[in-house]
Amino acid sequence: MTCDVASDAQLALLLELAATPKPGNVDRERDHPDLRFEQFLAGAVGARAGLDAAAAGAPVGIAFETAVDGMAARAQDNTQFGALLLLTPLVSAAAIAGEVTRTAAVDVLEATTVDDAAQFYRAFEHTDVRVADPPADFTDLDVRRGADAIPALRSRGLTLSEVVVASAPADGVAREWATDFERTFDAADALRKGTAPLPARISETFLRLLADAPDALVAARHGRDVAERVSERAAELVDADRATVDAWADDLVEAGINPGTTADIVAAALFVALSRGLCR
Repeated sequence: MTCDVASDAQLALLLELAATPKPGNVDRERDHPDLRFEQFLAGAVGARAGLDAAAAGAPVGIAFETAVDGMAARAQDNTQFGALLLLTPLVSAAAIAGEVTRTAAVDVLEATTVDDAAQFYRAFEHTDVRVADPPADFTDLDVRRGADAIPALRSRGLTLSEVVVASAPADGVAREWATDFERTFDAADALRKGTAPLPARISETFLRLLADAPDALVAARHGRDVAERVSERAAELVDADRATVDAWADDLVEAGINPGTTADIVAAALFVALSRGLCR
């Protein structure tokens, strides 16, 4: 069972990567100048030890830090940090409940500890992660400080869930933790109900998620206005033909615009869908 759960999580990372077009993302047809398709493949392989640890019942913080360490070592960059922050508690929930449910996922989040949070901060020392500035009352807990922030973390007694949720206003992955994985589970339902070939369903799900909300990574790198314009264009193209979406995907890559947070949610949704029978 634990092997199946970890395999589903790794497969989710690979399926998300293989689908095309996902405008702005690296996929099998597009690279960014600083990130290539094969690096994401390597990241999915490198993360496996952490996914195995989560499936075997390791604390969420240890499993996540192990996954990020392996990802960064194999990919030599940050390829799937946000996806792993979503997948790790979902894998833990699946291992406990046999199938991922929102209730089981929430139970995992609520059980996180200060030690889990400390491992989360250590994970930032393995790779560069683009994040927004912390809330005003979290300046001493800026994740960009890495392990240097752990004494302040321990003095305040904050759990991993409390640390992540504090970033929810500006971070789409954190927002999933704060909303009990609402978009993740909605997207998983859409992936399971679709009748088109799975890669096409993944691309459509990505586009609909991007249309539904501005991407947090785009906002962090290019500003809120750009993120909103990208979201508005995605809404216009939800029912467009493949050639039109392909052309926009090329335009975003050329502009260096990468809606990575949306891709992270797609990967998590694929794992949920796989745990519920997709591809079986």
